[in-house]
Amino acid sequence: MITTEKNIIEYLENGKVVKSEDWKKEWQDMPEFEMEDLSSFRKIVVHFRKQEDIDKFAELIGQKITKAPSLWYPEWEKRRYADKRYVDES
Repeated sequence: MITTEKNIIEYLENGKVVKSEDWKKEWQDMPEFEMEDLSSFRKIVVHFRKQEDIDKFAELIGQKITKAPSLWYPEWEKRRYADKRYVDES
């Protein structure tokens, strides 16, 4: 756990909690990472009275509407991370 006021990292070592005042040593030579903003620009809720209305809407947007609670327009390509690895470029 990192505390903002003291910048202390607590971690388990040999079954006991060890506090490291110099957390920068732990992070030295780690790869850089920037989190891409994947949030939506706007969210709207659309209600349908019957299945035929859903089918017409799906045809209009060119997407299959499943039982998932939401969808992206245009359709979002699913990302896979399980097959990715970090490689040292040095």
